[in-house]
Amino acid sequence: QVQLVESGGGLVQAGGSLRLSCAASGRTSSIIATGWFRQAPGKERELVAAIKWTHDNTYYADSVKGRFTISRDNAKNTVYLEMNSLKPEDTAVYYCAADPGTFDYDYWGQGTQVTVSS
Repeated sequence: QVQLVESGGGLVQAGGSLRLSCAASGRTSSIIATGWFRQAPGKERELVAAIKWTHDNTYYADSVKGRFTISRDNAKNTVYLEMNSLKPEDTAVYYCAADPGTFDYDYWGQGTQVTVSS
């Protein structure tokens, strides 16, 4: 089992920045990738960024490319999402999720709210 805890959400004005953290515990050695998802009211959940744990491979949704940066600290079992130039449309609950080698995101955190005011 893997447990994930997100932190760092909050209220920010458009153009501002936030850094989200996702701390993993449990069988962290099984994790091969971590993704950040978001879900806004009335919208489907979408993958915004992902990173592998043993390579530098990253993925970004087109809507966040150039504004968001995903990174990891393997020693701390933590993945970060640095969000810059935030827009009101970035408002959502942000979740981190881990792939334990099943090529699916089997473990999820509880989510953290990000609200961007115009």
